Amino acid sequence: MYVSDLALNDFRSYSEVVLALEPGVTAFVGQNGQGKTNLVEAVAYLSTFSSHRVAADAALVRQGTGGAVIRAKVVHGERPTLVELEIVAGKANRARLNRSPARTRDVLGVVRTVLFAPEDLELVKGDPSHRRRFLDDLVVLLAPRLAGVRAEYDKVLRQRGALLKSAGAVRRRGGRPDLSTLDVWDGQLAAAGAQMIAARIRLVRVLRPFVADAYDQVSAGQGVARIDYRASVDTAEGTPELAAADLAGDAPAAQSARATVDAREQALLDIPALTQRLLAAMAELREKELARGVSLVGPHRDDLVLSLGTLPAKGYASHGESWSYALALKLASYEVLREDETSPWGSDGEPVLILDDVFAELDVRRRERLAAMVSGARQVLITAAVPDDVPTALAGARFAVHAGEVTRG
Repeated sequence: MYVSDLALNDFRSYSEVVLALEPGVTAFVGQNGQGKTNLVEAVAYLSTFSSHRVAADAALVRQGTGGAVIRAKVVHGERPTLVELEIVAGKANRARLNRSPARTRDVLGVVRTVLFAPEDLELVKGDPSHRRRFLDDLVVLLAPRLAGVRAEYDKVLRQRGALLKSAGAVRRRGGRPDLSTLDVWDGQLAAAGAQMIAARIRLVRVLRPFVADAYDQVSAGQGVARIDYRASVDTAEGTPELAAADLAGDAPAAQSARATVDAREQALLDIPALTQRLLAAMAELREKELARGVSLVGPHRDDLVLSLGTLPAKGYASHGESWSYALALKLASYEVLREDETSPWGSDGEPVLILDDVFAELDVRRRERLAAMVSGARQVLITAAVPDDVPTALAGARFAVHAGEVTRG
């Protein structure tokens, strides 16, 4: 798969821009603030309906206008598909496929991208929300139907949280709140939450060997990376956590620990049973939830645990190791999507790989290794402040970006 044409109207700094792209490597070169990242951000937005730079879509609409439009022609095999997405500030997006109106959920999966940017260092160093979003964005790319489950879970979580806060306030005033509605929200939250957790577990199991392999390549064998899923429902049930040291190596104790992790993961794949476990945990934690006004169990409280050898990556990995780990997560995502046999595009579901201002952040050795690893991708979009930031191994088309003007170089 590759994007052959990109057109933007009132997106970010662009009133209008039209670009013809090709397979292989394309680099957008320009100083900071000139608009190069806006171009690749638009392509990535078509993939996930979210930006890696801002949380609210309103920031994507050019100031003083009512909405932005992203159009892209995507080629799968020999078949082109025209995707159009209109972003209207404060309203739902509107979509078209091949010039016909479409539901936005039907557009998910037509464009597949994996984007790596300096912000992704937060996957290793930041709080669990970054890692949860990483998993959920990839889950939706692999199974677009789960976008609806994700949205439903987020909606119910907000409504249940509002009810917990109001009920807690009534209690603090000496009243007796009606909690019958809370049971309804519990059921809906548990049902959607179980589906999300099971989908994440399946993904972690697929990602795990790819992450280990990618880290080995990026770091030139300087450590062993492992990812594991930490479920809040296990914590609520008092299940003891296993440390990175327990899982590392080939000793019998480590093998036993990994078998325990495998059994726990397998249990989380049983959606009906997991739904009941979540309901039981909510009942157990109800008094604490009412006191704090928040939901204390569910996928919104889970984490993707990153280990490096016998230590957790967060707090122990060096800056260079953290960069290598973040790169490994994104390169593993790329490989999982590339090998996805469920893709409607068959063998041509390989995603577009986007590297946004990455090479300037890497030392020479990591830069060279990353270039070698991605040089064979079907389409790679790169942004860089200066031409020298683009490794010679990634020679290809160049566009100069200056003051919102994009010219082929």
